[in-house]
Amino acid sequence: MLCVAWPEVTDNLESTRRSAALFLDSFSGNYEATSRRHFVARWTNIGDAHCLFGDLNVERGALDAAAEACALTAFEVARRLVDENDPQAREVLAKLEAGIGNFGSLEQRVRRVEIASWDERKLPAYYVSAGGPGLRAPAVICMSREDETGATLLGRLLPVIASRGMAALVVAYDDVSASQHEQSEILSCCLDYLSARQEVDASRIGIYGDGLSAALATDFALADRRIAAAVCDGGLWKWARTQASISWMTGTSHVLDDHLASAHRSRLARRLKCPILVVAGGHSIVSVPEGIKLESDCATARVDLKLLMSRLAPISDGEFENFAACDEDIFAWLEQKLARTSAS
Repeated sequence: MLCVAWPEVTDNLESTRRSAALFLDSFSGNYEATSRRHFVARWTNIGDAHCLFGDLNVERGALDAAAEACALTAFEVARRLVDENDPQAREVLAKLEAGIGNFGSLEQRVRRVEIASWDERKLPAYYVSAGGPGLRAPAVICMSREDETGATLLGRLLPVIASRGMAALVVAYDDVSASQHEQSEILSCCLDYLSARQEVDASRIGIYGDGLSAALATDFALADRRIAAAVCDGGLWKWARTQASISWMTGTSHVLDDHLASAHRSRLARRLKCPILVVAGGHSIVSVPEGIKLESDCATARVDLKLLMSRLAPISDGEFENFAACDEDIFAWLEQKLARTSAS
């Protein structure tokens, strides 16, 4: 089976990511379960082939981080395709976890660390080095969605971060939200940790929150003005909860008119003093209509906010998100904004 996948390893990381994005765009919910299992096996084999190619290079004395990053992308595609009740699921997850470990051993790019917090808790995290000595590199605090672990997010993002010359600190939503104190205080400790790293430029640190973590990213960007760019929800989640609370307390459907709603949305966004990227649709907590309204309001108010809509494919049990394309867009935006901050 590896012989069939072997041609795939001749491509570089950029080509592998592009192939994954094109495949996910073309994926259709009309595929039968047997076809999905076939694609799981195919992408697993591609990942295995990249791992083998990387091992061969290591034996020749060349550390091949690109091959390991390609393998992680392939295993992540397989993980997205496989049904959680399928026997293949455990095998794919094991390969993904092994791939994270292999990547971390290359040039010590990934380390497990503990961030000391003010309540004497230790926040577990993964630190991803920028990959070069003496750098004053940008860095990003990355928070997983509520139903994923930090390790799962790490495996997904490593290939995106690997070639960008940036550092990252990856934490789990559950670990941040479980704090007895404000989540922003915990995240400030994460920012302090990155700022103290010799290779990190403390003036170029961003934050990225996936799922419910997007709301935490908004709160933190408001609380700590050291954040230079934020991938967040722009305050929409908190606003929606406020509206729901008013409706529950009054026993009525409390709906603001368009003018008041627009003013409220733009007022929230103006409080954020850094560039903002809001991801809407798919697994995001921001709906596409709300995201479009927020972007329009911010354009009128001259707020630096961009809307990114998830690329989705319909499947029998919902929608399938093109994570490869979305992650590339998110980190290309972060790379641009953090570079612009440095230039200014």
